[in-house]
Amino acid sequence: MTTMKEYKTITRVAGPLVFVEKTEPIGYGTLVKVTLVDGSVKSGQVLDSSDDLVVVQIFEGTSGISKDAKVKFLKENITLPVSKDMLGRVFNGAGKPIDGGSSIVAKKKIDINGAAINPYARASPADFIQTGISTIDVTNTLVRGQKLPIFSGSGLPHNEIALQIARQAKVVGSKEKFIVVFAAMGITNEEAQYFMKDFEETGALERSVVFLNLADDPAVERLVTPRMALTAAEYFAYEEDAHVLVILTDMTNYCESLREIGAAREEVPGRRGYPGYMYTDLAMIYERAGMIKGRKGSVTQIPILTMVGDDITHPIPDLTGYITEGQIVLNRELHRKGVYPPINVLPSLSRLMNMGIGGTKTRDDHKNVSDQMYANYAEGVDLRGLVAIVGEEALSEKDRLLLKFGDLFEEKIVTQSKKEDRSISQSLDICWQLLGTIPERMLTRVSPELKKKYYKEMK
Repeated sequence: MTTMKEYKTITRVAGPLVFVEKTEPIGYGTLVKVTLVDGSVKSGQVLDSSDDLVVVQIFEGTSGISKDAKVKFLKENITLPVSKDMLGRVFNGAGKPIDGGSSIVAKKKIDINGAAINPYARASPADFIQTGISTIDVTNTLVRGQKLPIFSGSGLPHNEIALQIARQAKVVGSKEKFIVVFAAMGITNEEAQYFMKDFEETGALERSVVFLNLADDPAVERLVTPRMALTAAEYFAYEEDAHVLVILTDMTNYCESLREIGAAREEVPGRRGYPGYMYTDLAMIYERAGMIKGRKGSVTQIPILTMVGDDITHPIPDLTGYITEGQIVLNRELHRKGVYPPINVLPSLSRLMNMGIGGTKTRDDHKNVSDQMYANYAEGVDLRGLVAIVGEEALSEKDRLLLKFGDLFEEKIVTQSKKEDRSISQSLDICWQLLGTIPERMLTRVSPELKKKYYKEMK
């Protein structure tokens, strides 16, 4: 057995990075052990390797590291010990238990960088996941194997929505295991306590694996956290045949860490200072969602990100929108009105919705009802702008009905309590109650058969 060499060739320390002159071939992602002068040890990972220099990112921060420190390259990548015992446990961003329980007895160790799913091996998503939230289930349906992000803003209740989905999500009519992997990045201690209190009080922790990276943890660890979570998810999905929902919050904090590391490496910045490879980096995370032919399990992703300045054209939501299959957009105006969850269905979209609804999956009227509700609400919202100019008296009878419909939509469909878990049938029944407030002739997007079966005019 060959002993690994130690090097005392550190040339520079910048932020969380250490620059080392090398004398042997070193691969990207290789684990590194740095022994300080006082004998303490810090760990890191190779971020970049050229002919004569290796850039190492240190997980615990670089304070105390001098040019006299010894560097040892361990010839292995970061791995996560996995087993079924991870269920109900809480880990830090680096995959170490922080709930006071024992260490995980590993069934195996898996490289956290994962492997891309061969496009030919991907199965087409087709199963409805019920979140219990009407605006998602009816108009922006989540499908098993999909990646559907939530675009939020600072101060909006995305954390509450994330917890509600974690509690309520299920594959209807399926008796297969359903597991939630919850990863929080760059959150405060207060937020971490709020998450854990909710998980424990509601019993959701029993079917969950939680990774918490706090705001005062190293930025480098933040880059590892989503990969840890997805590695655990892939283990449960493809080796334990479970349906896994991965909730990642907040991807904006993750991207800020990418920018911090890029600045420390003195890279040429891209849009708004973010590194040019941010698209590729995000794609490596998001594309780990999916289903594989011949495997029973699946990985579904809900990444959550806060849009800086509520700007949907900001690089983070912009690039995320290109990679993922739609988006659910939270609205500050709805939040000011006291509406929870403040989901604006008009800019929201689920590109895989039609593959997971109708017939035995949800209900035969789902597609028609969703289209009609969306069209009526869009017209109602447009009419609010007109009323502000000409007044409600100038509207036709049809326009007044649609204006009222817009208010009813927000009151009955969008608004629900944080503990309210609506089935898809309950949500669709509420939709028919609202459609009953307008004459049957105005339901231009619903088939005559479905009108006959479900429509009842409200007096």
